[in-house]
Amino acid sequence: MSDKATIQVLINQAPHELPADATLADAVKSMGIAPPFAAAVNLQFVPKTQYASHVLQANDQIELIAPITGG
Repeated sequence: MSDKATIQVLINQAPHELPADATLADAVKSMGIAPPFAAAVNLQFVPKTQYASHVLQANDQIELIAPITGG
C-alpha cells in the first residue's frame, strides 16, 4: 500500500483513485483522452486554460465529453 495520500473521484461515472493533490489536468492524463473534448467538475464547465490549476477534491464528479460527429 502506498504512503501517498489519495482521493477517490468519479470520471465519467466510474470510480478512480488519484493523488490527493491531483488537478483536472492529472485526471485527463490518467484517462488518456485525446482532444477535442470538454471537461466539467461537479457539473461546472472548466476552461482548458484552468485544467492545471483546478485542484480536485475527494468525491468530485468529473465529466470528459467528446463531441459527436456524423450525420
